[in-house]
Amino acid sequence: MLAYTDARTNEPLLEHTIGEDFNSVAARFPERDALIEAATGRRWSYAELRQDVDRLARGLLAQGIGRGDRIGIWSPNCAEWTIVQYATAKIGAILVNVNPAYRLHELEFVVTQSGMRMLITAPSDARSDYAGMSLKVREACPGPLEIVVIDDGGASPDGALTLGQVVASAESVPPARLQERMEQLRADDPINIQYTSGTTGFPKGATLTHRNILNNGFSIGELMGYTPEDRVVLPVPFYHCFGMVIGNLNIYSHGAAAILPGRSFSAADTLQAVQDHRGTSLYGVPTMFIAELALEDFADYDLSTLRTGVMAGSPCPVEIMKRVISDMNMGEVAICYGMTETSPVSTMTRSEDSISRRTSTVGRTMPHLESRIVDTQTGETTERGVIGELHTRGYSVMQGYWNEPEKTALAVDQDGWMHTGDLASMDEDGYITIEGRMKDMVIRGGENIYPREIEDFLYQHPDIQDVQVIGVPDEKYGEELMACIVLRPGAPELTAEDIAAFCQGRLAHFKIPKCVEVRADFPMTVSGKVRKEQMREEAAEKLRG
Repeated sequence: MLAYTDARTNEPLLEHTIGEDFNSVAARFPERDALIEAATGRRWSYAELRQDVDRLARGLLAQGIGRGDRIGIWSPNCAEWTIVQYATAKIGAILVNVNPAYRLHELEFVVTQSGMRMLITAPSDARSDYAGMSLKVREACPGPLEIVVIDDGGASPDGALTLGQVVASAESVPPARLQERMEQLRADDPINIQYTSGTTGFPKGATLTHRNILNNGFSIGELMGYTPEDRVVLPVPFYHCFGMVIGNLNIYSHGAAAILPGRSFSAADTLQAVQDHRGTSLYGVPTMFIAELALEDFADYDLSTLRTGVMAGSPCPVEIMKRVISDMNMGEVAICYGMTETSPVSTMTRSEDSISRRTSTVGRTMPHLESRIVDTQTGETTERGVIGELHTRGYSVMQGYWNEPEKTALAVDQDGWMHTGDLASMDEDGYITIEGRMKDMVIRGGENIYPREIEDFLYQHPDIQDVQVIGVPDEKYGEELMACIVLRPGAPELTAEDIAAFCQGRLAHFKIPKCVEVRADFPMTVSGKVRKEQMREEAAEKLRG
């Protein structure tokens, strides 16, 4: 049987815009909680959130923002991020998500490459001079760029507006003008540019439509059984598809509530938000769940209201998944797999799946989509059980990389298949297992080694809290394996000999790491992905030294 699945269904896709969908849900559940900032105590009902979204939308119209104009948002998680997301969608402006970790040259690149008309930025804080860098970038930009600073109680810097000033300008725009703009919009209009967080070179701007991201968020919620009773704790960043689509668009298309633990991730604040606000669902990348489970007072938090959640962003270690289910009361937790270019989720586990399925696979193909596994040499679809590159096709595939047709053609072929760059296999029932990134595969003496398998095995070691396996240069074999390890608090130091002894007789000899490096942590992207390329470069440099 070929490694191909077609999950197209007779259930229709949503063919309206994000703004129309939000208005419909807000009209049905006006008094229900929509958004809660746990750290500040601020909260919005659906009626209140719609009112603030509409005021900002009208304020943006007053500033002359047209359909298709690019508006950037550069901020950690906050309520204003959500309000900007929906306000821009309602007027047909294209929201450009800017990574909060960007420095000056990276910010200048995305502002210029996207042709940004306005940049809404967080106020400067101890971590980043958001406003100051924004003003410097404006000086270097070829086109006009309006800087808008999210109010923090202080005065805006010279040459910038505050978000409050933009909202106040809404008084000059009647509600009928906003409605008129909304009626001009179509589901296939581009509405979002998300820059992929590559570890080398400049990022590419995946261009996504209302149809792409609204349907993806809605489908995820349907498979998770979301209702207006759900209260979803979101420690994942909004700038990334995980927070914006799997989070907001999923939540608000189901009348549920979004709970923000803080501006950036804190394991303790996240579990406190679950306890205080009776969270029913919790999101995170595996490293977030690892940090939460490692809290010394973990057992003191009341997590009894949890039933589900999403783990995504990178492959989940089997042992961590088992603890999330058993120790965090998340019996229906879902694994979501995908990429920014696919809006993002293309495969997902279901609540009825066995624990085995949810700890060893990324589930089955999402409704309305197709998946296949392709031989990396021949380009032909493989047989089931054979490892190859995963491709996905359907409504979720991006329009393309913004103003980069050549790079788009390399990623999406003429038949509409998105080439993910991930190595995967598909079993007889259509469940897909991610074996690793093509670029992360280690070739040792002609043997193809997938680090994910070794990482899952090493998580069973009682002294290992987290582990990443990488390839390092080796004169004899070309590449050798290095295990980079974070130890559990109080654990004794581990050596290469200790790891070899643990693996002996349980892993093939060529899969046993030759080198071991004990670290305090791993270099991460802001979305929670480990920067393995950086780790390989650092390890190679140390070995040369």
